[in-house]
Amino acid sequence: MTSRQSPRISSRKLPQQARSTELVAAILEAATQVLAKEGASRFTTARVAERAGVSVGSVYQYFPNKAAILFRLQSDEWQQTTHMLRDILQERRTPPLERLRALVHAFIRSECDEAQMRGALSDAAPLYRDAPEAREVRAAGQGIFQAFLLELLPEAPEATRALACDLVLTTLSSVGKEFSGTPRTPAQIAAYAEAMAQMFRAYLVGLD
Repeated sequence: MTSRQSPRISSRKLPQQARSTELVAAILEAATQVLAKEGASRFTTARVAERAGVSVGSVYQYFPNKAAILFRLQSDEWQQTTHMLRDILQERRTPPLERLRALVHAFIRSECDEAQMRGALSDAAPLYRDAPEAREVRAAGQGIFQAFLLELLPEAPEATRALACDLVLTTLSSVGKEFSGTPRTPAQIAAYAEAMAQMFRAYLVGLD
């Protein structure tokens, strides 16, 4: 019995010239619009090419299939989240628990601001979530949070920190997605984020 192979999701080539960079940017912008309008189920390379005003062949120069386009959109979103994690959690001048609180507030606001696009990308996740490239991108964010927990809980067993990392990140992602599925006011977002931050704080302090 052979195992199912993950689809190829790496870009065929990277743009080397300004014109090529502009073309890829136009393709990704068109892909964002198609995904927002049509959803993952009706997302096709042909629709992206039509929206971008280029030939399907031009799209295939850089993306071998629609999974590669969707993964690029998801990868860009993951990288934004990773940068958020790094910028907030590695700011050593701020006490660790205050950094955690700031992260929760920033993440929940971001989830609500980008709810439509992130929901569509979540629907498309089965196309690429098991690919090595996807696991590599997700691991980067996990590594940043693991380093933060080592700073916060230096005496805790490694297994305890690993469990805490998985629990906090999974809860933040899952609950953030659920909460952002309904339009929220700024006051509701702030109150919800604060409650979640306090919940994480109580849990992590109890591990110290």
